[in-house]
Amino acid sequence: MNDQHQILINELIKLLEGGGAHATLKDALSDLPANLRGVKPNNLPYSIWQLAEHIRIAQWDMLEFSKDGSHQSPKWPDNYWPKEAEPADDAAWDKTIAQINADRDEFITLLKSADIYEKIPHGDGQSILREALQMADHTSYHTSEIILLRRLLGAWKS
Repeated sequence: MNDQHQILINELIKLLEGGGAHATLKDALSDLPANLRGVKPNNLPYSIWQLAEHIRIAQWDMLEFSKDGSHQSPKWPDNYWPKEAEPADDAAWDKTIAQINADRDEFITLLKSADIYEKIPHGDGQSILREALQMADHTSYHTSEIILLRRLLGAWKS
């Protein structure tokens, strides 16, 4: 692998993991009081739980699409967003966060081992590179929304 390719892989991993000058998803969810997970402040259409679960579903879908030609994506947009505003319990919350982390790590393994430029055979032009950029962009966008909700709820560090 040439140096420029390895630099690109490393930068994609940084994008997927978040950080640098921006808060990570882990930062955005850290120390969130459980009673605020399902609150929809100021008439916003979603809660932090719904955003976290949406990140999980979309990231899982991108991962599975990238590796499995028989994968069937959920119906858009209905099945990409949970209907309930809050998790059923702490275990449901913990499971969602654990799956986000595990799926991201699995995608990073795929990113390191695949030809990132090659078209995914069962896609319509997607590549691992394109999926990595989409996954990073999507997670980053919703991470900022989580931080905004926490600010509105008075539960973000200053």
